[in-house]
Amino acid sequence: REDKYKGLKTLIHNICNKNHGRYGYRRVTMQLHKQGIKVNHKVVMRLMKEENLTCKVRAKKYKSYRGQEGKIAKNILNRNFKAEKPNEKWATD
Repeated sequence: REDKYKGLKTLIHNICNKNHGRYGYRRVTMQLHKQGIKVNHKVVMRLMKEENLTCKVRAKKYKSYRGQEGKIAKNILNRNFKAEKPNEKWATD
C-alpha cells in the first residue's frame, strides 16, 4: 500500500530539522497550520512517534543568584538588649 502521509512526513522532518529537534508535536502542528495544512495533532503525534522524532529539551543553566531578599532594618538597638520593663524591646532574625 502507498503511504498516505508521505508528503506530511517530509514536512514534519523539515520542521524538526529546521528547529534542531526542539519542537514537539504541538509546535509542529502549529507550524503546519500556519502553512495552511489542516491536520489533527494526534496524527502529527503518531507520525512523529513512527519516525522517532522527539523533542530534545535544552538543559537549564544553574542560577544561584536570588537578588536582594527583603529589606535590611536599621540597627536601633546597637546590641543593647537589656530592657527596663517587659515588651519594651522586640527583635527578630
